[in-house]
Amino acid sequence: MPELVYPPVIGLARTFFKAVDLRFDIRGTEHVPRDGGAVLVSNHIGYLDFVFTGLAALPAKRLVRFMAKESVFRHKVSGPLMRAMKHIPVDRKQGEHAYDHALRALRDGEIIGVFPEATISQSFTLKSFKSGAARLAQEAGVPLLPMALWGTQRLWTKGHKRDFGRNHFPVNIQVGEPMHSRPGEAAPVLTARLRDRVGELLEAAQQAYPGTPRNAEDTWWLPAHLGGSAPPPPRPHGA
Repeated sequence: MPELVYPPVIGLARTFFKAVDLRFDIRGTEHVPRDGGAVLVSNHIGYLDFVFTGLAALPAKRLVRFMAKESVFRHKVSGPLMRAMKHIPVDRKQGEHAYDHALRALRDGEIIGVFPEATISQSFTLKSFKSGAARLAQEAGVPLLPMALWGTQRLWTKGHKRDFGRNHFPVNIQVGEPMHSRPGEAAPVLTARLRDRVGELLEAAQQAYPGTPRNAEDTWWLPAHLGGSAPPPPRPHGA
């Protein structure tokens, strides 16, 4: 089936990026396979992360099918677009349907995009990872593609107004080498390895990031350990 909707949407996104003059630094796109299934896994710091994550697959001429909350598919505008682009709705009360859908797509050679933190990290540090991405990769026999985003939170994130002005914001995207499950490796162990790798990529993206706060009040997008005023990560249960 020809892709009638996804390419024009990508074109609109690129036009928007040009209009706000984003400055991209995208590294590691050579790690995205040109064919076959894979689970693309990223940290989650902004509402537009799925758009930026998908950019990393374009040099390999791949389209990413994202797993997204079911409410997005009920919206009168986004719903038809999401379905036409073959993204996968996730109903948290019946998650097994989304899992089976994603598994079939992986076996058909698709790249599935997953944010294993499930929700946006308001501290802009890594939250705990759910094991679904690792389990999908293991069951489908495909690699995990770890990646990290940095700077996307400055455009639009939870608890802050959108900023779509021509601010020349830098956006750093780092893609790591594919990860494969080891023989007999349990999904929680693979998930821990995956989180560690995404953390390494995130740190590299932060270190390479050329952007700085515009004024004394513009530190909200930096986590505390980088001198910013973002809220601290929540304490683990029982801590």
